Amino acid sequence: MPKKFDNEVVLKGIPAAPGIAMGHAFLLDQQDFIVSDRMVLPEEVLIEIARFEEAVLKTKAEIQGVKDKIMAKVGGSDAQIFDAHLLVLEDCMLIDEVKKRIRSEQCGAECAFSQVLNRYIAIFDKIEDEYIKERSSDVSDVGRRVLKHLMGESRLHDFETLLGEIIIVAHDISPSDAVTMYSKRILSFLTDVGGRTAHTAIIAKSLGVPAVLGLNDATLRISNQDYLIVDGRKGVVIIHPTEETKRLYLKEQTKIAQYEGSILNTRDVPAETQDGRRVGLMANFEIHGEIPGVKKYGAEGIGLYRTEFFYMNRLDLPTEEEQYAAYRKIAEEMNPNQVIIRTLDLGGDKFLSSIQLPKEMTPFLGSRAIRLCLEEPEIFRTQLRAILRATAHGNVALMYPMIAGPGELRAANEILKGVKDRLREKGVAFNERMPVGVMIEVPAAAMTADLLAKEADFFSIGTNDLIQYTLAVDRTNEKMAQFYEPGHPAVLRLIRRTINAAHDAGIKVSVCGEMASDQTLAMVLMGLGVDSFSMSPSSIPQIKRAVRSIKFADIEEFAKEALRLSTGQEVEEYMNNALKKVAPDFYSYEAKL
Repeated sequence: MPKKFDNEVVLKGIPAAPGIAMGHAFLLDQQDFIVSDRMVLPEEVLIEIARFEEAVLKTKAEIQGVKDKIMAKVGGSDAQIFDAHLLVLEDCMLIDEVKKRIRSEQCGAECAFSQVLNRYIAIFDKIEDEYIKERSSDVSDVGRRVLKHLMGESRLHDFETLLGEIIIVAHDISPSDAVTMYSKRILSFLTDVGGRTAHTAIIAKSLGVPAVLGLNDATLRISNQDYLIVDGRKGVVIIHPTEETKRLYLKEQTKIAQYEGSILNTRDVPAETQDGRRVGLMANFEIHGEIPGVKKYGAEGIGLYRTEFFYMNRLDLPTEEEQYAAYRKIAEEMNPNQVIIRTLDLGGDKFLSSIQLPKEMTPFLGSRAIRLCLEEPEIFRTQLRAILRATAHGNVALMYPMIAGPGELRAANEILKGVKDRLREKGVAFNERMPVGVMIEVPAAAMTADLLAKEADFFSIGTNDLIQYTLAVDRTNEKMAQFYEPGHPAVLRLIRRTINAAHDAGIKVSVCGEMASDQTLAMVLMGLGVDSFSMSPSSIPQIKRAVRSIKFADIEEFAKEALRLSTGQEVEEYMNNALKKVAPDFYSYEAKL
């Protein structure tokens, strides 16, 4: 860590995406407009109503314009989140209440609209329902746009007009803002809230830019155009850095650039150990805007296609045609490489906007993932039809999330069989031999892996949830971070059991959790026998370099020894020391970054 100087301000947050950025801050203005209690004459009431109606029409056109641009750039499914914003502007109760207030109180349009808007938001915020809370965010976003037009303000952010390279500083970033950032020159993201699994972190990783989240009060301590240094590796933000600090970080940036350039040279070579053991490296994927990164970093396919994005931040359910078009597009673009589509995995910390689900005290243990799909079979069938139809256009596989045992796998497969039968009757083309896999994310699945392996075509181990459920640690609770041990012996033993059961049955095993992108832990998993990894595309070159720097015989022995240790910390310390001995050049180089 560079020296801290007296005239610098150093903030510490959560490292969410690695790298170093240096540049000027752009404070994402999410504060309310200052609206005066302006009164109007009786003869001016109709003028104020007309002003309000004009502002609503301009806002509709503005949002529709952004939606159309997003559809052209990253696909229709990503633009659907703006439909909820447009629906707010078509809410007759809201519109009529504003007009009524203008007439009865003879106040300015911005004053009437602001009062009605704040009342709606206050009501929503008191309701303990995730669906309603999401709508509160939509109303706030739309409200700021309407007020911008009413007040002639230009300070509301508009990513379509941003020029130059900037560091985004925000309390939080909405999904509607996030999807517009794919075509912008964003250097980094900083937010007051959020953690490693926040949507902002996912966006940052897919864009390949550093991010520091959970800074608490960054928006209060940073002003527009402040010069910042962001260290996404350590979760550090430096405000007003001295010239000496800038020089130190410029050297760091140069080292990272050289390192990234060197590992990108391995883009087209296999991830193969020095003694000939090969492992597959695939990409985790969410929205179409990530495809350039998937190809840039040399992913051998999509190992985890998260489909939840179709269902979130919208008021309706995605149609079969909408999903089919998206799945087909990815299948065609990645062909002949495989695309593994995970069926709907909602619940826990991810909520479905389109249907009302009962509030659960322990949502991570409630109706989520495959359980939700089995409870809502029509939603499940729609997705299965879309996936099956996409198999006619590329190398597509399917996997079920959160399977706890053979019973759930059979129930899901029975629905899949029915969908296949109907498509067959209608003469719709699909791959009759589409591989169907199981995600191993709960201890029950790991303990019954030998039974599941008899009925599944492959396994994919979701280490994030497997760790959470094995160690009884809520991975979204920052206070529990010290107890979240990926290298814990219990976790490693469950993974070894899963791998052995799969290989005994002649099927392959992948890992798609965060452990896959940690070079030390990935070597442990490879030593245990994992066949492939799926991770954020930007992590692929580093893992490939690690694989090509060692011998499988060595890491196989190291993994056996790691299983004998008592704690996750002991495992990581042992593996780091052992790997440094067999690959000193690589690990000494890494230490300099």
